[in-house]
Amino acid sequence: MNALVRRPLGQTSLSVTPLGLGLAALGRPAYITLGRAEDLGDDRDVAAMRSRTWAVLDAAWAAGMRYLDTARSYGRAEEFLAGWLRERGIAPGAATVGSKWGYAYVGDWRLEAERHEVKELTADRFRVQLEQTRALLGEHLSLYQIHSATAESGVLDDEGVLDGLRALRAEGVAIGLSTSGPRQADTVDLAVEAGLFDTVQSTWNLLERSAGEALGRAYEAGMGVIVKEGVANGRLTVRAAPAALVAAARERDTTPDALALAAVLARPWAGVVLSGAVSAGQLRDNLAAAGIEWDAELERRFAGLAEEPEDYWAKRGSLPWS
Repeated sequence: MNALVRRPLGQTSLSVTPLGLGLAALGRPAYITLGRAEDLGDDRDVAAMRSRTWAVLDAAWAAGMRYLDTARSYGRAEEFLAGWLRERGIAPGAATVGSKWGYAYVGDWRLEAERHEVKELTADRFRVQLEQTRALLGEHLSLYQIHSATAESGVLDDEGVLDGLRALRAEGVAIGLSTSGPRQADTVDLAVEAGLFDTVQSTWNLLERSAGEALGRAYEAGMGVIVKEGVANGRLTVRAAPAALVAAARERDTTPDALALAAVLARPWAGVVLSGAVSAGQLRDNLAAAGIEWDAELERRFAGLAEEPEDYWAKRGSLPWS
């Protein structure tokens, strides 16, 4: 895979590139990515973060990325993206743009905020946030996703929510869900059973592989699969990567993050894999994944890195917002 060529996302009408850009770490001053203070420094006012977001978007666009992923809870990410699309004169449909509803950003642009986001998966929250998203992204919105649906939340049985999603789908916007937590596979299977969703976005990486078989079933059912957290919020980058990953990256003259993302790209069900880069340099390293040939030797070499889902998500939950 030497080029980011657009392709269908599963059996949906959406068109994506194998690597896409996620804006979770760019639209707000604080996030849980390791090394954030070093990456961003002290200047994280709105203007500085907007400028940084636009610079990464410019680099992603120049590299050929055509899937852009955001959410209502990513601070001002939707606003930054909307301004960039307008300023660069990018027409609706030239990129596939996905956003999410369910969390609200409440951090008030403060690093030390007690809470940065609040989750509410209700029909009222859907209606309010859809209006907010459309006010910013307008016709650019291609995909709207439930943010971090879980089997236990009941959102997949909420007829008020489902009716709203059906109506949005009838208007031509694809609908999907993202998943999180140690029971991702259960949530994915419920989404497949519902027969309503066009896409699913889940965490899968060398440390957390538990959703893999369920994602394969979603793909076989025609859903497009988007993979997030391919570098485990920084745990699979040069800052914290396991020794085996560091050694293999050195041998192949690449970086741990590129190798980790190449592992995700090698999954037959992975439609688009998100980069969470916060600089053009990080994006360049991530993009190298598209040129790495994943093989059986690498698959065997990293099989032992997988953690128990409960352990993985406990570690993720302990990462500080910084």
